[in-house]
Amino acid sequence: MSPRPFLAFLLALATGPLMAAPPAGLPAEWQALRREADTLGKPAWHPMLRYLAALHERGTHPPAPPFEFEWEELGPGYGYGPAFGHWDLVHEMIDELPSCPEHTQHQLLNDLRLQLPDGFLPGSVYMPGSPSAPGGVGTKKNEATFDRGTQSHPPLWVVAAEDYMALTGDRSILRECFGRVTRQIGWFEAKRKAEPEGFFYNDILLHKWESGVDDGVRFDNTEMGPKACIDATCHVYQLCDYAAQWARRLGADDAPWQQRADRLAAFVRTRLWDESSGFFYDIWAVQDPKMRTAAFEGMWPLVTGIATPPQARRVIDEWLLNPQRFFSKHPVATVGVSDPKFSHRMWRGPVWNSMTYWAARGCLRYGRPDAAHALLEAALDDTAAQFDRTGTIWEYFSPDGGHPEDLQRKPYTKRNQPWTDYLGHNPLFAMARLWEKSAGSRP
Repeated sequence: MSPRPFLAFLLALATGPLMAAPPAGLPAEWQALRREADTLGKPAWHPMLRYLAALHERGTHPPAPPFEFEWEELGPGYGYGPAFGHWDLVHEMIDELPSCPEHTQHQLLNDLRLQLPDGFLPGSVYMPGSPSAPGGVGTKKNEATFDRGTQSHPPLWVVAAEDYMALTGDRSILRECFGRVTRQIGWFEAKRKAEPEGFFYNDILLHKWESGVDDGVRFDNTEMGPKACIDATCHVYQLCDYAAQWARRLGADDAPWQQRADRLAAFVRTRLWDESSGFFYDIWAVQDPKMRTAAFEGMWPLVTGIATPPQARRVIDEWLLNPQRFFSKHPVATVGVSDPKFSHRMWRGPVWNSMTYWAARGCLRYGRPDAAHALLEAALDDTAAQFDRTGTIWEYFSPDGGHPEDLQRKPYTKRNQPWTDYLGHNPLFAMARLWEKSAGSRP
C-alpha cells in the first residue's frame, strides 16, 4: 500500500502560511510553533498547545557531545533524564514539522550519526547529570552513555525523514539517509532475524523492552526465542520499503530492498494474520490462540501499509473503533479494554498519544479519515482536559478519562506514576493537524 495518500496530507500543509516564508533560524522556528498553537484545532486545545510549544523549547539544549547540533530531550519532567532518543525523538520531530524544519533536520542528523559501524542505532542516550546511565559509551560522570547492541529502538526515523523531505523539498540528506537505512537493515538481518521469517525485538530474549513497550503483555508467558514479533517485522518491512523508494530516487538499484519488503509483506499478511478474529498477532499467538492478547501492536501492518484493504477494514472497524477493544474514552488503549490482561499500568492498558497518532495515520493511509478524526478528537479532548486540570502534559493517560496521576507505571520501581512535562510521546501538534485535515470526512 503506497504512502502517497497520506503524503498528500503532508504536502497540503506546506502550502499554508507557516511554510510560505521558511524561518531562517531557531528563534524564529520557536515563534512559528507558538503561532501555530494559537490557530490549530479547537480553541479548547490552544492553552495545551501553547504549553507544549514552550516545552519543546525548554527541552532543547545547546550542542554537546555526542551531538553536533542542539539536541532535544524526552521531556524536562522525565526523571531519568536528561536523555535523548528512543522512538520519543521521532514523535518530537513529526510534532515540530512544519513550523521547525531546521530544528527537525538537526534532530534527525543527531540521531542518525549515533549509528555504529555494524548498523546498530542506539535507543536512548543518557547525558551527563542523568540519574540513569545504563553504560556503553563513556564511564565518567561528564560523558554521555548509551547501549551498544542489546537495546536499539523501533526504527521509525525513516518516516520522520521522508516527512521532512516531502514538506521542505530538501534532498540534501537523502544519500545519508539511504546509507543509514541500508546499514540498519543489515544489522537487523544479522542480529534480530526470526525463524523461519520475520524479525524480533529483544523483549523476547532479554526483556530489555527494545520494542519501546516496557513490560508488554505479549511476553508475559512466552517461551523465549527468536520468534517473529508483529511490530519488529512491520518496522523492518518499513525500513526496506523506504530503502527501495530512496534507491529509486537516487537512481540506484531498488531490487534488493523491494524484494525484501515484498517477502516480509507476504509473510505478515499470511502468517501473522488470524482471519477468525480479524487481527494481526505475533507468530506464537497466531499458532496458539491461548497466547493471544488484544495488544495494540497488531495495528502496525495498517500503519506501515502491509495490510490488504480487507484486512485494514477489519482492523479499523472491529478493533480501532470498537469501544470494547481499543476505542476507549481516550483512545487508543494499549490493551483492549475487555481483555483479561487490561489494567491501569504502563503499556498494559493506558494510552500513549503517539500510538493514537500512528493509528490515525494508518486509517488515513487506507482512506478512512472518519476513523482518524474520531480517534484524534477523543484523544486531544481528554489530553486538553487533563492539562486544564493539572497544568502539565502527562507521559500517558487513562483510557477511561480518569486522572493520569492515578495510573501505575512500574510498581517495582520508586516511581509508580506517569512522568509530567513529557514530550516524547505527545505529538499533539501533529495530531491536531491530522484532525483538521480529516474534519470534513465525519459520517
